[in-house]
Amino acid sequence: MSFRVVEANGAASPLIVEVPHAGTAVDPVCMPWLVAPVRSVGRDADLYVDKLFLDAPNVGATLVVAEQSRYVCDLNRDIDDIDSESVEGGTGTDAPHGLVWHRSTDGQRVLPCPLPAHELRRRLDEYYYPYHRAIRRLMDARRREFGHAILLCAHSMPSRGRHGSVDVGRKRADIVPGSRGRTTAAAAVIDATETVAKRSGWTVAHDDPYRGGFTTMHYGQPHQGWHALQVELSRARYMDEVSLLPHSGFTQVQEFCRNLVAILSTLSLSGTIG
Repeated sequence: MSFRVVEANGAASPLIVEVPHAGTAVDPVCMPWLVAPVRSVGRDADLYVDKLFLDAPNVGATLVVAEQSRYVCDLNRDIDDIDSESVEGGTGTDAPHGLVWHRSTDGQRVLPCPLPAHELRRRLDEYYYPYHRAIRRLMDARRREFGHAILLCAHSMPSRGRHGSVDVGRKRADIVPGSRGRTTAAAAVIDATETVAKRSGWTVAHDDPYRGGFTTMHYGQPHQGWHALQVELSRARYMDEVSLLPHSGFTQVQEFCRNLVAILSTLSLSGTIG
């Protein structure tokens, strides 16, 4: 299994936490296609986010964690998000960080050449489709049980914009809730996230620079009882961005993540979300 699902301990809430980018695994078939330095695999992963949200099942949420590197297949992209440098015959717009990355955020090549179509199909069949089928099953099950489901898309981000980003060199907020202009989740979900962050003394910037990716947009359908919110945590809060090792702030961020999940779980059971 390329991902793991940890059900809530005890009574479940409508909340599901998904962590699509913390993994660094690369399967043997992918290895000949990977030329990026090992350090790039780590720098472009959301390292430790699965550990930060490890306690989510103890406060009512179901936790879904992908194991493989996003260089194998980026689960937060549409299947059409490819270009001619990532897949043979690709006709999409320029997508160095699309479904299959062909360049790292540091500008290093990830692929030696475009993937053949059969290798893309293999990755979709082994990684992408099973993951999203699992998310959909969980969302459907929670909606049937509670009338709605909430998906918290858990990510991390460099504390400053890197080369190629829209905010190169600029210091980012401690947390960026992405809701695509407050359209993918109920206001109560979005506002609760800001409240928890400000209680911790953290800075908040909605949709800046991340508005929410494919998963947030795809599952964020409040009119259908599906709510989705992407949360980007500044890596400087919990790790050294040079050594890639956790530092003394890790425990505080773990506590923030636990509090966020607990409040969203309680909120989702309170009847204030339709």
